[in-house]
Amino acid sequence: MDQVTEQDKYNVTAAELRQFVEQIEQLEAEKKDIAEQIKEIFAESKSRGYDSKALKTIISLRKKDKDQRAEEEAVLELYKEALGMN
Repeated sequence: MDQVTEQDKYNVTAAELRQFVEQIEQLEAEKKDIAEQIKEIFAESKSRGYDSKALKTIISLRKKDKDQRAEEEAVLELYKEALGMN
């Protein structure tokens, strides 16, 4: 009887594992599609004369709150000044 119980546990675990794997595979496929869409938008913006690197920087900055941006900019200015880049 213990063997049947162990086998049942294995089957349930295998089914659950398969479900997790399939969900991850589906999300990976969606992530790939989204990455391709983002790449297309960057290509379109570049064709209209926008700088992709600048756009990526702006997007990165918009993810941060005002205080975090100010702190990073202050440190950057300090480093530039120390290196005579101002």
